[in-house]
Amino acid sequence: MNATPNPPDITTSSERLPLCAQTNVSPTAATSSGSSLELRSVSFFGRTLAEYTQFFALDIAALKGKSVLDVGAGPSSFTAEACKRGVDAVAVDPLYGCRPEALAQHVQIDYRAMFAQMRAKPGLFRLKKTFASIDEAEESRRTAAQRFLTDYEAQFVHNRYVGAALPQLPFLDRAFDVVLCAHFLFLYSKQFDFAFQVEACRELVRVSRDDVRIHPVLGLGGKRYTQLEELRAALAADGIVSEIVPVDYEFFAGADEMLVLQRV
Repeated sequence: MNATPNPPDITTSSERLPLCAQTNVSPTAATSSGSSLELRSVSFFGRTLAEYTQFFALDIAALKGKSVLDVGAGPSSFTAEACKRGVDAVAVDPLYGCRPEALAQHVQIDYRAMFAQMRAKPGLFRLKKTFASIDEAEESRRTAAQRFLTDYEAQFVHNRYVGAALPQLPFLDRAFDVVLCAHFLFLYSKQFDFAFQVEACRELVRVSRDDVRIHPVLGLGGKRYTQLEELRAALAADGIVSEIVPVDYEFFAGADEMLVLQRV
């Protein structure tokens, strides 16, 4: 794989990773609004390979031996699980580089706040299509986080987990066969403006050889990103074709599509 990153100086022991000051831990904000989730900052929240295969319509067997990049991965266990199945997977997140115990603290704070919102606003979710209950969803996501933390501690020094953030990724052009970005871009349109969204999508395409898959294509209120067509037009002007593809998955109400990007 020619996905050689250009990370900061990486040590040979996870014990020498920066602790990441507690003041940098930004919990998800719970508010009184019942029409949407309210996030003060990007939540450190993850999902399992099983969920990834659903909302990205992935065939894991077909990806064996191929390179896959998960951008904004947080504490998802996709990379750990995919690597065990022969996929050459790499994950990127701005918090990678912190010590495992600091990331575990992020998980505890953000998960507690996020699931409090979920239980307060059950109408935002379609549980029958994914999990039997919020409790089951929480168990799955906490299992994902624990798998991630275990793998991160062992594999960070081997560049499986790279500290970086959109819109600038430390990889060569066309470094990965498939690039994934889950539950980040459009969900945080209040924090990241249209120019960022376009630049981020261009960067995801730059490092991909085949396609880029982005899920979901809606905001926290359950409606499609309001500037989605404008974004698709801007990308088309750069020679990037896009397609909105239905997926057999819906946890957030309305989150049953992904955006697929490819070079012409």
